[in-house]
Amino acid sequence: MVQAIDILILSNGPGELATWVLPVARALRENFRDKLGNDSSQVRISLILSPCPHATGKETEIARSYPEIDRVQAPEYFWNFLLWGKTQEKWDWREKGAVIFLGGDQFFTVAIGKRLGYRTIVYAEWDARWHSWIDRFGVMKAEIINNSPEKYAHKFTVVGDLMAEVGNKNNYIKSGELVNSETEIIALLVGSKPAKLAQGVPLCLAIAEYIHQQRSPIKFIIPLAATLDLATLARFADSQQNPISKLFNGTGGNIKYNQSNTPYLETYNGLQVEIHTKTPAYDILSQCRICITTVGANTAELGALSIPMIVLLPTQQLDAMRAWDGLPGLLANLPGIGSLFAKLINFLVLRQGRLFAWPNIWAKAEIVPELVGKLQPETVGEMVLDYLNHPEKLADMQEKLKSVRGKPGAAQKLAQIIWEEIN
Repeated sequence: MVQAIDILILSNGPGELATWVLPVARALRENFRDKLGNDSSQVRISLILSPCPHATGKETEIARSYPEIDRVQAPEYFWNFLLWGKTQEKWDWREKGAVIFLGGDQFFTVAIGKRLGYRTIVYAEWDARWHSWIDRFGVMKAEIINNSPEKYAHKFTVVGDLMAEVGNKNNYIKSGELVNSETEIIALLVGSKPAKLAQGVPLCLAIAEYIHQQRSPIKFIIPLAATLDLATLARFADSQQNPISKLFNGTGGNIKYNQSNTPYLETYNGLQVEIHTKTPAYDILSQCRICITTVGANTAELGALSIPMIVLLPTQQLDAMRAWDGLPGLLANLPGIGSLFAKLINFLVLRQGRLFAWPNIWAKAEIVPELVGKLQPETVGEMVLDYLNHPEKLADMQEKLKSVRGKPGAAQKLAQIIWEEIN
């Protein structure tokens, strides 16, 4: 009889959940099914979340919606588990298992692996640490191996970029191929956190209205982020509740429902914007000619899907970005005075001219436009119209996105490493 196995995944933020945890959990199920048969009880997958400055508070709920994962512990209980080994629900642990790092601090993998007596595997996107304590590393690029001590080289395997798995989800999307349709589709990715929504919602709606006046027919959609609900979107679309909208000519709207009880957002000027609540919305996103998006993990997903985009970093509300790592993130999120630190930090960072969109970070060049400043809807709208009027520019952007996104298969390779270590 095959010995039952426990797989414990450690992760933290919303981006890691969507682009790392989900594809790896699916790959583990597929990989282990081939080796252990269809008895899913032989492999139990647990997820423990650690606190994250990028978190929205809905990560636990999202993770529990993944059928591949059996147990989820919320981040507020993490420290008790790390220090004392006790989970909130008093989980039991099988004799045989592995701890997988997919976000957070790599040291957590060492400490928890030692406590449980499990093998430890780290997915390293940029750097690998604790070489003598971790059993195996699955890395994104060979450079990570070159920057590590040679005596640990046997622990490393290049698996590729987990972000690229987005473009391979169940093969039900067209990998960002431009769709020939009488009605062009433009997606508005307005953000998911309050600071971004305050600017993102009215700005994106104002841009959509300007484009609609100049060119039709165009279908506008808002793919609702997994961490965003309709009530929150409605609040930031309401100019009476969102004072930032006055900086964008008071643009806003109300959420309504059609005869099929499907929600849409109707602007004050009568433009109807479809709302897609299914997540991830890769199928509809793959049909978009171009996306207008705020900065964040969504740029990585769009890049992995090779979907052309324009990335907005409006500075009308300079303290909107607070999700910095390390000391800047701690200062920007301090109660009371955090807003002042955020404004100063963002002012200094924006002056550096650094890249923010993930495809640009991967390419180390601006292959998708990043618009920074006190953005005006007309300016952004004209740029979108220029792309629509010159499809060769969209095709060029798409080809560049394909060239940097990497090839799918990282999740399966990582699952194979986990199997090898457990056995």
